[in-house]
Amino acid sequence: MFHVKQEYNVEKPQELLAFLLEKMGDSSRTKVKEMLSHNVYVDGRRTSQFNFPLQAGMKVSIEKASGKDRLRPRDLDIVYEDRHLLVVNKHEGLLSYSKHPQDRTVISVINQYLEATKQRCHAHVVHRLDRDTSGLMLVAKSKEVSRKFEEDWKGKVFDRRYVAVAWGHLDATHGEVRSWFTDGEYSVISSPEDPGDGKLAVTHYKVLQTSRRYSLVELKLDTGRRNQIRVHLRDLKHPVVHDPLYGYKEDLSPVNRLCLHAYVLAFEHPVTGRRHRFETPVPAVFMKLMEI
Repeated sequence: MFHVKQEYNVEKPQELLAFLLEKMGDSSRTKVKEMLSHNVYVDGRRTSQFNFPLQAGMKVSIEKASGKDRLRPRDLDIVYEDRHLLVVNKHEGLLSYSKHPQDRTVISVINQYLEATKQRCHAHVVHRLDRDTSGLMLVAKSKEVSRKFEEDWKGKVFDRRYVAVAWGHLDATHGEVRSWFTDGEYSVISSPEDPGDGKLAVTHYKVLQTSRRYSLVELKLDTGRRNQIRVHLRDLKHPVVHDPLYGYKEDLSPVNRLCLHAYVLAFEHPVTGRRHRFETPVPAVFMKLMEI
């Protein structure tokens, strides 16, 4: 079952219930109490005591199975929702957005959900993931909220990380890839020098684990270019496993999906000002590859 973790740092002495009500102002007291009965952890230990005495420096986590009390679409999980936005876990194979109304996309799926729950609003793209990349995405419920993210993306989104399985062993355990991208007819062209009309792309990487054939790599983006991670891992000569566009033509891996997942998303809410952090597990199929 898919799980998501939301974490909060404690900055002052406070009882647990009061702390949760303060941090989750869009949720009712009844809903917060129900969550406290099953899914709240303090410094890694499950706690259901309403008046648990929190101290500065502690960490409160909420861990829950997505979709229990929400719509469970086939191609995504709603992991957080308030009046202004949603955080979803997109499955691989689903488009983020399309100009063609007949295509099934994150936006069309969320709009069906919003209509079914009579919310009288529409989904708006905040950022996109490639069709075959899975992971955490922000979806706004209004153009105004979407625009606030667009106007200050780096100020609002303070942690966004991906994890990928790459072929082979990278030369360094961490580093930076910097190049200029231009759009080719079918794919992105990466150049070490600016060809004049290129867009700078910067990716930071860290190797988390290696096996005989593969590397599990964490990636953070300074820029948000099309196919950026996939292109930069190819530039390092260690492409993402099962990448039909930038990977090996003869990909002999025993998986049938692009091994790229957006697993951390942290942002300052553009309306409430609260800081939220979400993390999803590394997909199980990635970890199975790391045993080979």
